[in-house]
Amino acid sequence: MSDTISFNTASNETPWQARRLGEDKARRNDHRSPFQRDRARILHSAAFRRLQAKTQVHGIGMNDFFRTRLTHSLEVSQIGTGIAAQLKRKYPHISHLLDSMSLIESLCLAHDIGHPPFGHGGEVALNYMMRNHGGFEGNGQTFRILARLEPYTEYWGMNLTRRTLLGILKYPALYHQLHIDLGQQEIKNHRQLKPSEWPPVKGLFDDDKDIYDWVLSALSTQDRNRFVSYKSTGVSVYPHLKTQYKSFDCSIMELADDIAYAVHDLEDAIVMGVVSPKQWQQDVASHLSLSEDEWLSNEFTHIAEKLFSHQHHLRKDAIGTLVNGFVTAIVIDEDPLFDEPLLRFNAKLEPAFADALTTLKNFVFKFVIRKPEIQMLEYKGQQIIMELFEAFESDPQRLLPLNTQERWQHAKDNNLNEMRVIADYISGMTDEFAGRLHQQLFGPKSAGIFEISLER
Repeated sequence: MSDTISFNTASNETPWQARRLGEDKARRNDHRSPFQRDRARILHSAAFRRLQAKTQVHGIGMNDFFRTRLTHSLEVSQIGTGIAAQLKRKYPHISHLLDSMSLIESLCLAHDIGHPPFGHGGEVALNYMMRNHGGFEGNGQTFRILARLEPYTEYWGMNLTRRTLLGILKYPALYHQLHIDLGQQEIKNHRQLKPSEWPPVKGLFDDDKDIYDWVLSALSTQDRNRFVSYKSTGVSVYPHLKTQYKSFDCSIMELADDIAYAVHDLEDAIVMGVVSPKQWQQDVASHLSLSEDEWLSNEFTHIAEKLFSHQHHLRKDAIGTLVNGFVTAIVIDEDPLFDEPLLRFNAKLEPAFADALTTLKNFVFKFVIRKPEIQMLEYKGQQIIMELFEAFESDPQRLLPLNTQERWQHAKDNNLNEMRVIADYISGMTDEFAGRLHQQLFGPKSAGIFEISLER
């Protein structure tokens, strides 16, 4: 699993390095490790490139300072490798699990690859339109793109290693196992869709059960049964069942994602003038200045001076200080009930820092995500996605691009979920492409026949 010279041959391959479709590329002097190959496939994929034109928080094109899904993923990758390097030094007895930085990079680069255009608005819209066809959720779509859709191979997507696919499983259970029928009434008009009433199920699609089973086939029966177990959250804002465990690699990726979300989206909000020092003092500093951790209490008593400074280098120093503080406060948690080391160990934040990260995430959610201007962008995207889906569903053999028509027809002929093909097509769009296509279909002025290419 090292990133040093390694040959991907059947003789020295571990179950976690295996690929679903056997490979013998026999390329000239190719000494890359299996995980270096995974990273290359993700980095060079069309799905990864499209992240440059998908919303992170602020709309694409609002300002060229703000982060897109692509720049966010690059930052998550940098933080993820920083976490792995710290843990390798702290815990030498499990350093063999951290031999490959390419593996961690792969997970971090790919973690958002399945998110649809227009952020959460697009996700909720697709989930509603797929309500009778297995639902939609961004993490499930990420798994589907990596393992089935991205055309590196004919049928098996990027044909990544089993360990990389295990690491991307934030919620390792299937839709039908987690979904709770809430008895909602279908909306009479797209304008009426409320995201709070149609929360996506955080899990994998039933359509991808065969790949899911293959990934987990390297686990013992006991480990697998525990790993895929789920429970009720007891929280009204998320009424479905939720998985309880994730792999070691996934725990590092998820922490890196949370840190990047909380700290970097905070930076965007400060630069944009969305949040004020007064709001910071009331919702963050007043709480964290009382932290039981001495570093946190000292830092959050004074850091606002730099964060809200008009001198950019001071703000950047403060952002770096926060990221470093969280990265160096990550420890290893061991669960002795798992035999497989990749499940037995998980990365987690020390309690005081976990509280601090939650405080920052809540602050960003309250003053940035819930800001009416941001919600209007989500709402508009939500409408675009639902109307596109409705159009394609009404006459797929007329309106879908030719290659997608073929996939749709193949699914229909083989009693597969043809609606999933429509969801695949729309979720792969960028914000701008979806908007232009919507204008082409429904706007008063139509683009010329050669001005928009439907093939993805």
